[in-house]
Amino acid sequence: MKLSKRGEYGIKALIDLASRDTVLGAATVKEIAGHQKIPVKFLEQILLTLKNAGVLKSKPGAGGGYALAKPADQITLGQVVRLLDGPLAPIPCVSKTAYQPCVCPDENTCGLRLTMLDVRNAIADILDNTTLADVTQRMEQAQRQAARPARRSRPRSRRPAP
Repeated sequence: MKLSKRGEYGIKALIDLASRDTVLGAATVKEIAGHQKIPVKFLEQILLTLKNAGVLKSKPGAGGGYALAKPADQITLGQVVRLLDGPLAPIPCVSKTAYQPCVCPDENTCGLRLTMLDVRNAIADILDNTTLADVTQRMEQAQRQAARPARRSRPRSRRPAP
């Protein structure tokens, strides 16, 4: 699986909204694009896709913009990636949502398929069990750690042994 720019920008926009959801509410496309350094026109298309899928809601007019349609702890990265980029599987014969048979004589014993199935399952496990709330919590923790002043380690004074 390779995350496309569409998927990357979509997730960044959702993380931006999740981190401001309870504090600032809705955000305009221009605000998100500026904050995340995403081209506005491209972001408009991505946000419309997310809105049509029920991940986002929008409010027109002054004070309007986009907001999450449900709580951040109910939106997984796996849902978003599948929505914007399609299946997680690196090859079609291991996909759960877009399965296509491979040309191997026996799928059940194909070494490549067995390995790519492990890859697909590992990716799905992480993305399907990581919510936008999890990501924002990790970001906040990293920001708190980065804001702490670095402790200087003082050399210990050595007392001569008696």
